[in-house]
Parts: sequence; structure tokens; C-alpha cells
Amino acid sequence: MMGRLKLFQPTDIASLVFFRVAYGVLALMDILSTYIYYHLQKNAFDPKAFQFTYYGFGWVQPLPEPLMSGLFISLILAAVAIILGRWYRTATLYFAVGFTYVFLLEKAHYLNHGYLFCWLAFIMVFLPADRNWSWSVWKKPERRLETIPFWCLLVLRFLIGVVYFFGGIAKINGDWLRGVPLVDWMAYKSSLPIIGPVLGLSWTPYLMAYVGLFLDLTIVLFLINRRTRPWAFGMAICFHLLNMLIFNIGIFPYLSVSLTALYFSPSFPRRIGNYLAGRFSWLARLSERWQQRMHQAPANTSYTWQADPRFRKPILTGLVILAAFYILVPLRHHLFPGNVAWTEEGHRYSWRMMLRSKQGRGHFRVEDDRGMKEIVRPQEFLSDRQERKLYTHPDMILQFAHFLHDRYEREGKPVAVFAEIEARLNDRPYQTYIDPSVDLAKEEWSHTKPSDWILPLAE
Repeated sequence: MMGRLKLFQPTDIASLVFFRVAYGVLALMDILSTYIYYHLQKNAFDPKAFQFTYYGFGWVQPLPEPLMSGLFISLILAAVAIILGRWYRTATLYFAVGFTYVFLLEKAHYLNHGYLFCWLAFIMVFLPADRNWSWSVWKKPERRLETIPFWCLLVLRFLIGVVYFFGGIAKINGDWLRGVPLVDWMAYKSSLPIIGPVLGLSWTPYLMAYVGLFLDLTIVLFLINRRTRPWAFGMAICFHLLNMLIFNIGIFPYLSVSLTALYFSPSFPRRIGNYLAGRFSWLARLSERWQQRMHQAPANTSYTWQADPRFRKPILTGLVILAAFYILVPLRHHLFPGNVAWTEEGHRYSWRMMLRSKQGRGHFRVEDDRGMKEIVRPQEFLSDRQERKLYTHPDMILQFAHFLHDRYEREGKPVAVFAEIEARLNDRPYQTYIDPSVDLAKEEWSHTKPSDWILPLAE
């Protein structure tokens, strides 16, 4: 009962407003970079080109021009509206649907931050993050809220807490504990200016491996404790800053730091704002104008639906369902035998980040019942990124085999499709990845049963 009451305890809205702005800025950065990639990369989101779609979402297809460019521009405008807090509910819902649509277009572009952003996008629709320091409140000061129920912050803390913890659990494996693949990565990055010589030291990969493991597993515990919170946050900043300098992982470091900051007291942005207003006159004038405007109407003290006692039961039910799904999905790889980094069965959506170096090579063999044999090179149909991902992801290998089968069948040539592909994981040698005797055109991908045509990893 006490836990339930704490979920609905009034909490300063300042942290939620801070995250609305951070989320909007990161949304703008991400969709803008995707838009630039769309125009620079050949065949990116091209309706006529082959796309690796997610199973169950094959119906999600790219729009023809100029509709695709129009979609990106409208998502950019939606992100700006979120930052400003104008037409917030419409903007967040539109961005959530549009961003998820773009995310589902191409599996070869999968990134963990994209998946996390899909979760955040839909959750932000339900949070009253526009009810202070926003354009809408400036226009109607009577809409202003000074407090929100605690669950509105807790759900955001929970999202990043699970990412950290499962990221740590995933690091408890033989390769990571012996510094692989960090040993190779650090050697490759040793030519970087300033930090390169440190990265090239023999002990650096092992230090990073064990510090990263410790940080992921314990950071939430240290963030919850008020005394250790500043130190944990400082470590998180250093950790994500180092990742940003070494690896190309998009907005993920900024997103992680923004979410991690929500573990501080909910009023921390207000205190930082007051401190900065005392140092910068223009900020002080802006704050004074805001206060004068807000004095025209008292803060809203009536219940929003997020805090209304009548909605507590459905809100609790929704939070339990969200938490259960968010926790159980990363565990599904335990349904499959073998090394998940090799088989990829249950790898996505599991926060298994930066754990492996994996390469592949090969081709497909097409045969008909009259003895015709033809070698098909994937690069004839795929972009460089698609081809690179194909060789190391069995579900994509299977999808491409079905694509070849359907293509020949449309030409009146029923064929069998075989994959002659080998791959390597971390510092192991290349080995045969897919059973070359299995007709992949007859196989189907399962989310609950292992695929016996994926050959086991030879340790």
C-alpha cells in the first residue's frame, strides 16, 4: 500500500521538463542524421530496393518520393514542437508513430538506442512534460503544473536502469572477462590523438572490461543512494564520454546521461537554473519574464489524469505490464541453446551492447531440379551495410534466401537456395556458419524454437 501511495506522491515537475527538452533535442539530432543518411546512401529506404524487414512487420515499406522526404521533415518539425512544448500531445504521438515506422523499415540499421527511443517516444505521449516551461503554458499560464505524480519519473528511471543492469549481465561471459573484443578494438584506436597512447597500453582493455562490468551491474544501486549518487553520475559521464570518443554509437551516450540524471532530486534542474540565472544576466531576465507571466494565473491544482485517484488502478496495471514485457524480452535468448552472440537468436532488444566483433563472408547457391546451379553474390542486390550485416545474422540470411527463391519463382524457375557462408566471432578463426546442405527456402524463422541449420560455434 505504501509503495502504491509513493508512486502517486506529488513530485517536482522540473526533471520531467528537463527531459522533455533533452528528448526533443536528441530526437531532432537522430531524425536529422537519418534524413541526411537517406539522401547520401544509395538505396536507403528505396521502395524498389530490397529491405530487411522485421518478422511480423513485412508490411512496413518505404514511401515513394517526395512522401519519404516529407515524412522526415514533418518528424523534424515534431521534434522542435516537443522541445518548445507546443502541441505536445499531437507532436509526441506523431513522432512516436513516425520514428517507429522509420525504425521498422530496415533491420540492418538496428541500434539499441533506436529501440530504446521507440519505448521513450510512446511513453512520453502519456507524461505531462509540457505543463511547465513550455510554449503552451506561456500562452495559457493556468495550465501550469508545479508537481507531477512520482511514477512519471520512475518509469523513465526504470527504462535506463534495466538497460544498465542487463548490459552488465551480458558482460558476464568468457570473452568479455578475458578482454575480448576490447583488446583488438583498443589496438585499432591507439592512433587516436591525445587518448590513443593510453588506449594502446596492454592493460587498458582489461581495465575497461572490468570497470564497465562493475559500473553496469551496480550503478543503479549507487544512483539510488544520495551520498554515492554524484560519484556514480560522474562515472557514468566518463564511461559514456569514452564510448562516444572511441565508438560511433550515435546519440546513445547523450540519451543515457540524460536519463541517468533523472536519478537526482526532481528539483535539480530548477536549482541549476537559479544558479545560472545568478551568473548570466540574460538568463535572469528570461526567468523574471517567465515569473511575471506565470503570476497572471495560479498553478493548476486540479488533478491531471496521471494523478487522479480514479485512474490509479489502470495506471498501475499499465506499469506492471510495461515492466514485465521490458524485463522478459531481454531474457528470451535463454530459450535457445548455444552462444547468443553467434546464433543471434534472441540477441536484439536484449541490451547486449559492444560485446563482440563479428565478420562473415560467402555467397548463395541456387539449384533447380534439372541440375542448374548458379552462384549469387549478395552485393548485387544489397547496400554495403546490408551485405555486412547479412553474413553475421542468420535471420537476415534466411530472409535473403526467401527473396532469391521468390525472385526465381516469379520467373517460372522453382529453385532451392543454399547458403555457403562462414563467419568469425571475436578472436576465433572463420568457421562454417550455415549448414550448406539445407534448402533455406523451406525453412522458417522461429522466435521460440532454435534453427538447426545454424551450425554451432566451435570454441
